[in-house]
Amino acid sequence: KDQRRLMEMTEASKQTTTHEHVQNQEPDQILSPRRLLQLKQKKWWVGVALCMFLVLLGDCLVILLLNFFYIQDRRGDYNKDQQYKGTWMQALIQNAAFPILIPIFFIFPSPKPNQETNNTRFISLRLILLYFSLGVLVAGHSKLYALGKLYSNYGFFLLISASQLIFTLIFTAIINRFKFTRWIIISILLTLVSYSFGSPQFAGEPSVREYIYTIQAWLTFSASVAFALTLCLAQVGFEKLLVKTKRYGNKKVFRMVLEMQICVSFVASLVCLVGLLVSGEYKELKGDSKRFKKGETYYVLSLVGLALSWQVWAVGLVGLVFYVSGVFSNIVHMCASPLMALIVVLAFDFMDDEFSWHRIGALIGIVFALGFYFYTLQRKNKKKMVELNQSENIVEV
Repeated sequence: KDQRRLMEMTEASKQTTTHEHVQNQEPDQILSPRRLLQLKQKKWWVGVALCMFLVLLGDCLVILLLNFFYIQDRRGDYNKDQQYKGTWMQALIQNAAFPILIPIFFIFPSPKPNQETNNTRFISLRLILLYFSLGVLVAGHSKLYALGKLYSNYGFFLLISASQLIFTLIFTAIINRFKFTRWIIISILLTLVSYSFGSPQFAGEPSVREYIYTIQAWLTFSASVAFALTLCLAQVGFEKLLVKTKRYGNKKVFRMVLEMQICVSFVASLVCLVGLLVSGEYKELKGDSKRFKKGETYYVLSLVGLALSWQVWAVGLVGLVFYVSGVFSNIVHMCASPLMALIVVLAFDFMDDEFSWHRIGALIGIVFALGFYFYTLQRKNKKKMVELNQSENIVEV
């Protein structure tokens, strides 16, 4: 009897231990591989949709506030002495609001770090160098775009800046080994056409006497190269460095997006701040605020609104690089152009500006451009599911 009772107690102990082990398992381990993949894909689509919304929202807010700023700044009045001032300030505004992301960074959960690797310090050093390089590039294209907008006719500026997508394709093919499908190529062509025909009006556009086509073309051309290179290097950082640091447990989480944006914006803000001080532009800030039609309070509020809008846009842009690719991120950004034109027409009364047939066509074009790219992404996800089903069938056999 004692022996039977001992065996029953041992069996009960094993069952209890097994039950506790199942309860203590992480949710990812409890789910089947098929269910786990479905859950990951749903989370992925939610992340992509959120980042797209941030990019489109940021683009629209930026163009609204920029137009408001330059209308109140009396940019329509020809004054050669004031023509090109304030570009370092505009570049700084594009990056200076990154501290608002710091509390959000700590709100997002982070997986436990993985200590399997011995070269973490070396990888972290490379990551610091990447952040510094990206920060310098971001500061560079922020300054150059600000100059290009004030040197040129805005329509011509948009045509030249459309080359940023071409450079993104080149750099992505070389650096990221990106594979182009026919649907992605069609999406790119539709994006370029829609971007060219759907451009919004810009109140900061100089008068005809102020155009300097040679200088502004090269400035915008250089900015396009820097912007495209930034997207491609950010994609390398996510794929090759951030995951390998093991700080996020070999997982790709949205916290990486916030980390990259905070660090890169910090470096870019320092570069722009040095440029603002060295160039002497800071001496003109008081005069700019006094010249503002709505007064100094609205001047400050417009700059704060611009800074926050730029961060919304940047987080969405970097997020799309993280979830999909630099090519898709740039396509979504350029597809915002017809939406921006519609909002500007509704919000401001520019002379001879209306949402004409070519802008309506551009709006329809971006729907198809994004639709073709979504089709490619959906096919990719289905392929992963089919491969998983095939592997499970092989294991069962």
